[in-house]
Amino acid sequence: MSDVPAAAPAIDPELLDLLRCPLTRSRLRKEGDFLVAETGGLRYPIRDGIPVMLIEEAKLPEGVATLEELKASLGMGT
Repeated sequence: MSDVPAAAPAIDPELLDLLRCPLTRSRLRKEGDFLVAETGGLRYPIRDGIPVMLIEEAKLPEGVATLEELKASLGMGT
């Protein structure tokens, strides 16, 4: 077995252009095994080459403890 990590699966550029963050509706960029929202910084995992676009599955940006905190910082309220 090799200790070299496998490359992250490719996301079709046309699909990436269509996808938006379900919370902020902002564009996404690929960073490793995640799609990161340009606004807010939520990180959606890519599993087996498929983006998991569920807010509940997204990782919060560093320094943000809760989804409510993120929403408040974006002026979204609850």
